[in-house]
Amino acid sequence: MSKKKKFLYLLLVIFILIQFFRPERNLGKRETENTIFVSNEVGQILQTSCFDCHSNYTVYPWYTNIQPFGWWMAHHVDEGKDELNFSEFETYSLKRKLHKLEEIKEMVDADEMPLPSYLWIHGDAELSAEQKEVISMWVVDTRKYLADTLSRPKQ
Repeated sequence: MSKKKKFLYLLLVIFILIQFFRPERNLGKRETENTIFVSNEVGQILQTSCFDCHSNYTVYPWYTNIQPFGWWMAHHVDEGKDELNFSEFETYSLKRKLHKLEEIKEMVDADEMPLPSYLWIHGDAELSAEQKEVISMWVVDTRKYLADTLSRPKQ
């Protein structure tokens, strides 16, 4: 048997073996009502375009059952949740909430979110100009509301 054939068999065996090592799935509860006040429109945009990577619940495409694609997806979800997790937004300090909201606006305005690699498979997650404006206005209004609560005297 040639070296090339042995090498290909070795790759095949490795590929088969890695299928048994799957990452943990991100399958918590999918919701926006525990986040912060959102309208139905904003909630739908967030669920469609943001929640797979920025919440405790991910809808997994079929290809994530094949390794190393599953590992790659798990890594992206972990990074996304580390940066912003809508499911845990209420646990953030007021300062962090204000900062994260500003980052949302900046990322959406700069077309940096959703990630282009995410949009390859999830074309419905691409934000229209109107949806970007809705998110932008939501951020401005929510930041104002939260800043007002910060300036109110405690009772």
